[in-house]
Amino acid sequence: MASREGPGERGRRRGRRSLDDALQEFHEARIGHSISQQQVARSIGRSDAWVSWTESGQNAGLSVIDLSQMMACVGLDLSVRCYPEGGALRDRAQLEMVQRFVSMVVPPWRWNAEVPIPVRGDLRAWDGVLRGVCLIGVDAESRIRDLQALDRRIMLKLRDSDVDRAVILVAPTRSNRTALRLIAPNVADNYPIASRRAIEALRAGDDPGGNSIILLPSSAARR
Repeated sequence: MASREGPGERGRRRGRRSLDDALQEFHEARIGHSISQQQVARSIGRSDAWVSWTESGQNAGLSVIDLSQMMACVGLDLSVRCYPEGGALRDRAQLEMVQRFVSMVVPPWRWNAEVPIPVRGDLRAWDGVLRGVCLIGVDAESRIRDLQALDRRIMLKLRDSDVDRAVILVAPTRSNRTALRLIAPNVADNYPIASRRAIEALRAGDDPGGNSIILLPSSAARR
């Protein structure tokens, strides 16, 4: 099994990469416009040394406001956006669901945790991918709040990934069962494989044959 990178470390790594890219753009724009570091420093009320230190990537505590001011000095507009990517801190129920699911699958299935979407610059990721007779992207939801929104998110990830199937792990709570019963007909075509059938296929090492919403009871780990 692949080791799971925590959200804190993942955020630090991605933040460092984004900052490095932004500072490289700043440097290229500054040189291209023949603007000195001294001019930038005077414009934003900083010292020459501070601008030099920041541009070289050594200012790890650089604020978004300071960076935006620097960019404005060289004709660039800084834009910061957030995208859902599925790798947030998980509650205990979600972690337990993933652990139970992983424990029930057998070779030839192999589990890789936190698998990013293979599109440059895309920050989304599957909670995990099963690799075996096919590739299955897996996401866990302890509580269904908006099944249609969840379906759209999963279908977009499926479209943009190299996986063959998608599985949503769902806790078998009363509220989740009610949500599935009331709303599932609207998304049923996207998840044609029944929960029990999908579990049986995965336990046998077989391709379930399609996408599935799996109600994963605590007994799912037993074989």
